[in-house]
Amino acid sequence: MSGSTPFKTRLVHLDLKGAPPKVSYLSEIFPLFRALGANGLLIEYEDMFPYEGPLRLLRAKYAYSPSEIKEILHLAGLNELEVIPLVQTFGHMEFVLKHAAFAHLREVGPFPCTLNPHEAESLALVGTMIDQVLELHPGAQRLHVGCDEVYYLGEGEASRRWLQQEQNSTGKLCLSHMRAVASRVKSRRPGVTPLVWDDVLRDLPEDQLAASGVPQLVEPVLWDYAADLDVHGKVLLMQKYRRCGFPRLWAASAFKGATGPSQAVPPVEHHLRNHVQWLQVAGSGPTDSLQGIILTGWQRYDHYSVLCELLPAGVPSLAACLQLLLRERKMAKTRREQDPQARPPRDGHVAGGFDEDVKAKVENLLGISSLEITDPVREGAGSFPGSNILALVTQVSLHLRSSVDALLEGNRYVTGWFSPYHRRRKLIHPVMVQHIQPAALSLLAQWGTLVQELEAALQLAFYPDAVEEWLEENVHPSLQRLQALLQDLSKVSVTPPPPTSPGRDTPQDP
Repeated sequence: MSGSTPFKTRLVHLDLKGAPPKVSYLSEIFPLFRALGANGLLIEYEDMFPYEGPLRLLRAKYAYSPSEIKEILHLAGLNELEVIPLVQTFGHMEFVLKHAAFAHLREVGPFPCTLNPHEAESLALVGTMIDQVLELHPGAQRLHVGCDEVYYLGEGEASRRWLQQEQNSTGKLCLSHMRAVASRVKSRRPGVTPLVWDDVLRDLPEDQLAASGVPQLVEPVLWDYAADLDVHGKVLLMQKYRRCGFPRLWAASAFKGATGPSQAVPPVEHHLRNHVQWLQVAGSGPTDSLQGIILTGWQRYDHYSVLCELLPAGVPSLAACLQLLLRERKMAKTRREQDPQARPPRDGHVAGGFDEDVKAKVENLLGISSLEITDPVREGAGSFPGSNILALVTQVSLHLRSSVDALLEGNRYVTGWFSPYHRRRKLIHPVMVQHIQPAALSLLAQWGTLVQELEAALQLAFYPDAVEEWLEENVHPSLQRLQALLQDLSKVSVTPPPPTSPGRDTPQDP
C-alpha cells in the first residue's frame, strides 16, 4: 500500500446502530478490507458498546462485551487497520435520549434526537460515554464525536431564552458545545484528536468560526454522498476551513446506505461516481490537503429507521470504490514521475477511469462474475465472506415481490375469478381452484426454500434481532400475501354461483 495517494488514510465505516455483525464475521471480513485497500475503520458503536454503571441501560440486547471489543481491536490490529471509535455527542442521540432516565436532557421534549447543550448534566453524560469508550480503546489516536444533523437546535425552552440575549445565535451555541466536548476529550486524553462531521460548520461566518477556538481542537470531516457533488463548492469550503485555522481536513464518501432508507443492494455506479468526484476535490487542492477519506456504510438513516443495505451486500460497492481510490494513486504517481507539476484531469473522470483492469481485479478479489449482478443464482455472487447473503438478498430484492405481484395482480385466473370481491364472499368456480392453487403452492415452496437458506446465512453473520427485522421487512409481507391467498382458497365454497346469463355459467379454458 505504499506510494502517493490523494487519501493516505482510507477508513471503512461500520455503522452498528443496525444489523451489527457478529465478531466471527468481522474476523472474516477485516482481511478482505485490508486486501481491498482500506487501512482503518471508523466504528460507530451506538448501543452496541458495553456501557457500564448508570449508562448500562444504553446497551442493546446483543451489545458487544468488553472482551469482544478487545477482540475486534485485536483483529483490526492483525490486519493493520487503525480503529477510530465514534461517539455521538449532540445530534443522533436517540439511543440515549429515548430512555426515560435521560429524556429530560432533550433539546425539545417530544424529540429524542438532539441533546440540550445548556444542561451541565448533558456534558457530564457525553463525557462519561467518551471516557468509557476511550478506556476500551487505549491505543486510539483519534475519536469521532459526531455533531452532525443537530435537528431542532435552538427550539428548546432554554435555547429560546438564551437566543434572546444579544449576539447569541444557534451557530454560537453549536460551537460552544462542540468546543466543550472536544476540550473534554483533550483533557482526558491529550494525545487523542477529535473529529467532527462538518455540516454544522459549513454556513457559519469565517470570523465566528475562527474566533471560536474550535479549529484548534477538532478536525472536520466534509461529507457528501451525492454522485454529482459540487466539486468547486467543496474546494471553496476547504479553503474556508483552512483560513479559519483547521490544520487538517477529512472527506467522507459512501459505499452504501446513502441512496434510500430501505435500499437492499447498493447501486455501485452511483457510489463510484461519488468517489470520482471526491478524487476531483482532492486533486484540486494542495498535496495532502485532505488527511484521508471515510467510506461510510450507513445501516440506518437514524435509530428509528428501517435497515438499509446489509454489510455483505455492500462489499462489491466497497471493493470497487476502494480500488478506484488506489487506481488513482497509481495513476497520480505515474503522472508525477512524468511531470512533477501534473494534476488530475478535471473533466469529471478519474485518469484512466474505472477501467477494465480494475474491474477485473475487483471481480477476481471477490470471486464474482460481474459487479452488476442481475441473476445471482445463475451467475453466482462471489466467494468473499457473506457472498451467499448477497446472492440471496439480491434474489429477494429483485424477484420476490414482483413474482408475488405477478400471481396476485397479473394472473388472469386470480384477477378474473378470485378477486377481493370473491375472497370476501368465499366464492370461486371449482375449476379455478385447480388453476390457482398449484401455482400459489409452487411459488410459496420456491421462496420458502430460498428464505430458509437466507435465514441460515444471516444467522451466521448477524444477531437474531437483525435477522428477524430484515426478514420481517423484506420477506414476510410478500409471503404472507401468498399464504393469505391459499388460506382463502381453502375456505371458499366450491359451489359455483348461479349463472348471470345463459351459456356463461362455466368459464372456458383458453
